[in-house]
Amino acid sequence: MSESNGYAVRTAGVWKIFQQEAEEVQAVRDVSLTIERGEFTALAGPSGSGKTTLLNLIGGLTRPTRGEIWVAGSELGALSNRELAQLRLEEVGFVFQAYNLLPVLSALENAEFPMLLQGTPAAERAARVQELFERTGMTGLEDRRPGKLSGGQQQRVAVVRAVASQPALVLADEPTANLDSHASEALLDMMAELNRELGVTFVFATHDGHVMERSRRLVRMVDGAIDSDETRS
Repeated sequence: MSESNGYAVRTAGVWKIFQQEAEEVQAVRDVSLTIERGEFTALAGPSGSGKTTLLNLIGGLTRPTRGEIWVAGSELGALSNRELAQLRLEEVGFVFQAYNLLPVLSALENAEFPMLLQGTPAAERAARVQELFERTGMTGLEDRRPGKLSGGQQQRVAVVRAVASQPALVLADEPTANLDSHASEALLDMMAELNRELGVTFVFATHDGHVMERSRRLVRMVDGAIDSDETRS
C-alpha cells in the first residue's frame, strides 16, 4: 500500500463530458473532493446523478475531461495507460454490482486472482484469503464455483477479492443492488468490520438507503455535481 499524505483519494475540479450525437452531457461537473484513509463513504444520488461516473474516474477506469485526480499519492493524469493499469492492480480494489467472478474458478481462486497477477507467493495468497473467508463467514465454501454460491455469497467473495491484495482503497458500485435485505445487511456488516478492524477505505456509489445510513460520510450528488457533504460521528 502506498503512502499518501493522509488521503486515499483527492480530486480537484474534475469534469467528465460525454458527446452523445449532437448533445454534450456533463456527467461530472467541477467535483473537488478529498477522502481520507480509513473513511467509509457513500456517493449517493439517483440514476444519472454522476456517482458511478465519479467512482469510475477515481478508479482510473475512465479519464476526466479536465481536472486532476490523485489516488494513493499518484496523479492519474500523469500516468500512461500501462502505469494506470498497474496502479489499479496494486492500489484499488473493485466490487461490482454484477460480482464479476470468473465462473471457471473456485471461490478461493477468484479471491486470490488479483494477488496472482501481482506475483504474490501462493502460501501468502492462501493465508490472506483464508483469514478473510473466516472473518466473512465463507469458511467451507472455498472450493465452490460461483454458480454454486448464492448472490450474497458471491458478493462476499467479490469483497474478499477486493480487500485481500491490501489496496489503498476499495470502490464499490451498488454492491447491494442484487441482494435481499438480509444479505445486504450481512454484507454491510462485513465491510464495516473490515473498515474498522483493518482500516480499509471504502467508497460506495449507491442509491440504497441502508448503505447511506451505514456510511459515516455521505456525499450527495445531483446532476453531476456535489450537492451536500455530511460527516457523521
